Amino acid sequence: MNYGKLGSTGLDVSPLALGCMTYGEPDRGSHPWTLPEAESRPLIKLAVDAGINFFDTANVYSDGTSEEIVGRALADYTRRDDVVIATKVHGRMHDGPNGAGLSRKAIFAELDNSLRRLGTDYVDLYQIHRFDPSTPLEETLEALHDAVRAGKVRYLGASSMYAWQFSKALYLQQLNGFSRFVTMQDHYNLINREEEREMYGLCADQGIGVLPWSPLARGKLARAWDETTSRSESDAFGKTLYGTFDADRRVSDAVGEVAADRGVSRAQIALAWVSRNPVVSAPIVGVGKPGHLEDALASLAIELTADEVESLESHYVPHPVVGF
Repeated sequence: MNYGKLGSTGLDVSPLALGCMTYGEPDRGSHPWTLPEAESRPLIKLAVDAGINFFDTANVYSDGTSEEIVGRALADYTRRDDVVIATKVHGRMHDGPNGAGLSRKAIFAELDNSLRRLGTDYVDLYQIHRFDPSTPLEETLEALHDAVRAGKVRYLGASSMYAWQFSKALYLQQLNGFSRFVTMQDHYNLINREEEREMYGLCADQGIGVLPWSPLARGKLARAWDETTSRSESDAFGKTLYGTFDADRRVSDAVGEVAADRGVSRAQIALAWVSRNPVVSAPIVGVGKPGHLEDALASLAIELTADEVESLESHYVPHPVVGF
């Protein structure tokens, strides 16, 4: 495994991050397709054994059980200093006031809850899962800075917002001497490339490491367009992201053609395309089967030719920005 820096930081991370939304008790939260602990642990161990050191979860994934499963597995399979654990805050974790959002109260409470579930004293990368327009941005940024100063967080990241919002946050952090966001986790794949004009110029200019979520478009780029899975049939959020443009099918078909010509899987081609973007530090990949991990690792060795890139990109049409 060849490790690289996370954005412009000194932190070494694997070129793939294991997306841990796949792991969680299926009767908790809104993801009935998740894998319970007994099925999750072998897959997490496979990732560890392959050299992946970057693990991304969130407090809202399966009502906190994702953090619990990941925390216990990493404690058993690794040393804490050898792994980079990322989690997120924003989504609703309990009923009533202050159960969601990015207020100082919510951040402090949910960070402590995440640390407890993960079984660790600190989080390597603490990310705001979405922008919170109902809380003054300075309040959120100061609370995050204080979490870093308290030793509970090593680095800060953001996710899924407009570039003007992220730019404002970076400006306020610099103005006030607050700890700075070093990553942007956002929606990016061959079917939706809007971040190339919305966010990535800012990230390149500011040295922000990008961690694309859904690099396989919820699996649509890893299989024939009309093929479904139990997850795709029950993934309400995923249904809001894809399928409204005829061009999307043509992009998917192009992935299949390039994959067939090379004799590799569609997933390898789609992931190789995401990783070739110079602002990308590590795509976040979901692994529900050993083959998913094999494809992700194999994608790292693929260098797409200019003709292949042209074939993959030529059918794209502008899309609305979605996923915020």
